[in-house]
Amino acid sequence: MKLDILLGLQWGDEGKGKVVDYLAPKYNVVARFQGGPNAGHTLEFDGIKHVLHQIPSGIFRSDILNVIGNGVVLDPVIFKKEIEGLSKYNLSVLDNLCISKKAQIILPTHRLLDAAYEKSKGAKKIGSTLKGIGPTYQDKIARQGLRVGDTSLPNFKDKYQKLTQKHLQILEFYKADFQLDQLEKEFFEAVEFLKTFKLVESEYLINSELSGGSRVLAEGAQGSLLDIDFGSYPFVTSSNTTSAGVCSGLGVAPNSIGEVYGIFKAYCTRVGSGPFPTELFDADGETMQKVGNEFGATTGRPRRCGWLDLPALKYAIMINGVTQLYMMKADVLNVFNEIKVCTSYRRENGDIIDILPYEIVDEKLEPIYESLPGWNCSLDENKEFDSFPGELAGYVDYIEKAVGVPINMVSVGPDRTETVVRDTVEA
Repeated sequence: MKLDILLGLQWGDEGKGKVVDYLAPKYNVVARFQGGPNAGHTLEFDGIKHVLHQIPSGIFRSDILNVIGNGVVLDPVIFKKEIEGLSKYNLSVLDNLCISKKAQIILPTHRLLDAAYEKSKGAKKIGSTLKGIGPTYQDKIARQGLRVGDTSLPNFKDKYQKLTQKHLQILEFYKADFQLDQLEKEFFEAVEFLKTFKLVESEYLINSELSGGSRVLAEGAQGSLLDIDFGSYPFVTSSNTTSAGVCSGLGVAPNSIGEVYGIFKAYCTRVGSGPFPTELFDADGETMQKVGNEFGATTGRPRRCGWLDLPALKYAIMINGVTQLYMMKADVLNVFNEIKVCTSYRRENGDIIDILPYEIVDEKLEPIYESLPGWNCSLDENKEFDSFPGELAGYVDYIEKAVGVPINMVSVGPDRTETVVRDTVEA
């Protein structure tokens, strides 16, 4: 069998959690391949809202195996709280959740370093979630990080102390103010809790499942435009959020990849700092934020809002090899009489381009828009593509023709039932 991938095509917060939850019944395995507790995947069903950070979004389906892959950085303390938060749903988490022994562990001092680094940047802050993600990936690349499998070694605490001492020297340089004792107490309690789960060689597990005919869905976090290599550097996350990250984040070969589902909002949002060519500072932007409840699932920070950016979307589709598109939050645009789409940019020297340039961080790009008619009505009764208002159908058709990839799912509300799928689609 081939492994399918689901990932975001913008700056994160596209609605990946809902789509994974919707597609999950078609799969035997759902696996996270990168990121950590900086992710916030929101699922809504039965009138209840759930936000997952490190646990794969298939966890609410009892017949699905969920895997936290080696590309993930795992905070044991947050993991423990997440599991405890799920206890009221009587899920079989000990049976259907596996954790890669090769996943890196976020230490208490990683979070302290994250805060110290961000504070030192002053006005040039990246907009970090302060979850310790960057410093943990730093230690991974420096070949000094601790991994989940290390927790079972007799010298784990010695390894921990050695790395922590290095961190403390850096924190002393930044004159950081903190109390480590309580943080360490919670950490080691959480490590013992973590060890009660199935700690596995996940690359063998995933490949064995594929060889045995299981359907596997790789779940990405953040978004393609936050990729460490291809995002708006340095305003990016610390991992490879694109489809290429699946191979290194789960240990599968490129020829194992099948469908690549690209998730995007009908408009754009971004949390934190960094370039955002179509950002709105007017009443339209405020309406998007209010109607879309655009506040970060992990940090609660307000999301910046703007019109759909086609050059950025086409770029993300290209570098990911997207085969199907899923458009989220179409209902947020219900109130607009006119909808704008950015088709190209005007550079400061007057040149017009339709690509995402290297200079996007240091050069102000003026978006060039094309206007489309809005549908200006509720989508509550629209359960099929054929029932869409003509203007929404036209919006979908316009985007498909512009990017050359079919839109096979449109979300018209937050609940898992508010999802319209084309009958011709087979996930």
